[in-house]
Amino acid sequence: MSEFFEKSPQSCHGCQCMSPLFSMLNKEELDLVDANKIHVNFKAGETIKKQGTFMSHVLSVNSGLAKLYIEGIEGRSAILRIVKPTSFIGGPGIYYDQRHHYTITALIDSSVCFINLQVFKGVLKGNQAFAEEFLKDFSRDVLTVYNRLIYLTQKQMPGRMADALLYLFDEIFLQPKFPMILSRFDLADLSAMSRESAVKILRDFQKEGLLKISDHEMEILDEEALRKISRIG
Repeated sequence: MSEFFEKSPQSCHGCQCMSPLFSMLNKEELDLVDANKIHVNFKAGETIKKQGTFMSHVLSVNSGLAKLYIEGIEGRSAILRIVKPTSFIGGPGIYYDQRHHYTITALIDSSVCFINLQVFKGVLKGNQAFAEEFLKDFSRDVLTVYNRLIYLTQKQMPGRMADALLYLFDEIFLQPKFPMILSRFDLADLSAMSRESAVKILRDFQKEGLLKISDHEMEILDEEALRKISRIG
């Protein structure tokens, strides 16, 4: 996991950990962002942003991993995505009600830059290329949620769990063996099912030889079988 702990320099100039969006800024605009940001380190389990709070800043994730989720009723949550380094996090609140509409919690030690919202909006207004890239990035995130909504409403529980595991494989870790930074309860929230159902399906997958799970890591043993379960739903 060492690749997720790379520390970013305090200055935005030359930073290899900031969102690719900021490559669209000229020196003066990047200087403005640099002068109006706060760099914060979070421990695993700490809340980075809380659903319903006032949006005073937008976020750029430098290192670590975090879960972005909507808090529902009776303690249930829906994980929308896992946030990786160089991800930019804004949201509909930027131009709607200036509130955060989801919670973000660090899964491992993470570092985040908080950029003043009004400064960010000013840069958006003055740089058309940057604004277009920001809208593309936001649109991709929205389409990801739309696609996940289709999967979660049209597939049976084994298919949804297979999708969640393949998401971790394809999009986050890019390898079949990865650390268990998500609990079984998190996997339930990622696949939109009860925690009891998630535990049962994971146990079934292990018995069928699809997975190997220990206290510290998970390994996908039969990727082809998981993809078949995902396809048939």
